[in-house]
Amino acid sequence: MIFSQDRNELRQVFIDSWRKFRAGETLQPLEQLIAQAIKAHPEYHALFDDPQAAQDQDYTPEMGQSNPFLHLGLHIAVQEQIAADRPAGIRELYQKLAARSGDAHDSDHRIAECMAEALWSAQRSGSEPDEQVYLECVRKLR
Repeated sequence: MIFSQDRNELRQVFIDSWRKFRAGETLQPLEQLIAQAIKAHPEYHALFDDPQAAQDQDYTPEMGQSNPFLHLGLHIAVQEQIAADRPAGIRELYQKLAARSGDAHDSDHRIAECMAEALWSAQRSGSEPDEQVYLECVRKLR
């Protein structure tokens, strides 16, 4: 369902998850993660309440706004890593960071920044993301 390479199909999963959440329909586990990520970002609610706008909008650095689908996808990836404790140790690092900050959502954001950096570096070098570099970035978060 979320493993497509088609931008519109991927975006539709987010749109459908939000619609189902708002309608009180039963959600699959991944849809629950997506809906919770959107719920935690009220700045995106209007976008997801207008499915056509959500499908059609391009997000480029030149536009000066972040891509909400990428941002939410990073949240989901962080939550999936924590649930699976993969890479090993990420769950404990997250728990410590969230306990120190008192704000789990902010901890998600901060870890997502490390993840984005690791993914960007891997893409630039044409290699797999370096889990140890990623974990070290998370360890340094305060």
